[in-house]
Amino acid sequence: MPTDHTDRTDGLVRSDHTYAILGACFEVYNTMGSGFTEPIYQECFEQELKLREIPFEAQRAIPLCYKGMTLSHQFIPDLICYTDIIVERKAVRELCDEHRSQLINDLHASGFKLGLLVNFGHRSKVEHERFIH
Repeated sequence: MPTDHTDRTDGLVRSDHTYAILGACFEVYNTMGSGFTEPIYQECFEQELKLREIPFEAQRAIPLCYKGMTLSHQFIPDLICYTDIIVERKAVRELCDEHRSQLINDLHASGFKLGLLVNFGHRSKVEHERFIH
């Protein structure tokens, strides 16, 4: 069952964009099934986003700051859709807290409000969770 970590006082943030992105995920899974590696799903997902004309940037480096100073380290989310939605893609048996923490940290570091954690590796369906920061 999908998990939505939405702050209920904020409502469904960007639900139209969320549905569009998840629709692309479902199409990739329905076409490819489970069992492939993350890079394969990444490429398929990028192609599906192009077909659906969903704007995205793949693996864009985002600078990290500490007390106003830019650090030499950056973080690189799998995808940024619609200029401000982070999509982290996995191909594992099931999502775990480490995967969730990664997305939460990405949201915190970027200042973005919405993130999707998508797992193509689940045997019977696309596993997905939505996070609001």
